Amino acid sequence: MEKIDKMWIAPLPTDSAYVKTFRLHYIQNGKEKSWDALKVHDSVSIVIFNTTRQKLVFVKQFRPLVYHSSVTSNGGDVANVDLEKFPIELGVTLEICAGTVDKDKSWREIAREEILEECGYDVPVDQLEEIFSYRCGVGTQGSKQTMYYCEVTDNQKKSPGGGVGDEIIDVVEYSVDEARAMVYQKGNINGPPSFLLGVLWFLMNKRSNK
Repeated sequence: MEKIDKMWIAPLPTDSAYVKTFRLHYIQNGKEKSWDALKVHDSVSIVIFNTTRQKLVFVKQFRPLVYHSSVTSNGGDVANVDLEKFPIELGVTLEICAGTVDKDKSWREIAREEILEECGYDVPVDQLEEIFSYRCGVGTQGSKQTMYYCEVTDNQKKSPGGGVGDEIIDVVEYSVDEARAMVYQKGNINGPPSFLLGVLWFLMNKRSNK
């Protein structure tokens, strides 16, 4: 995961399967306005708890845009990056299992497939508990994400996980106390808001009296 040989920037192709750029025009209170935006897929995310070993199951992966932001916001150049000053670990994020809604299937079925592909657990669809839905990137994309909760056991582990195709994903586990200490501390967590939201929801709703 942590070996990146080269990085550079190029224009976004118009046939991207993941991101479409556009400028939205509208009139608000009689004044014409515009907003530059991204059209992206909606998504699902899943808080996974292994009841056999009492562990929360997370994923780690290299996110190039996180790395790009870390480098450029500190005066670096991604086209000629100093890997000693800007180690690749800056772009490795800690996340809950998640995936895009880009198939002709129910959102719950897509979430089930993501659990199997990323984390290796084969669970029935009715084992997923829907938590809530919310909006992501409200200033840039406004896409919808629905979060689920799923309890798994060691017997449901069918593969190491790690993603499909050219995905490179590490599956990691945290005890409840480790997760609690992480979100209650002051400092930096290299992960998306959905990770913090999912962990805090779990602590409030599944471990509030334990």
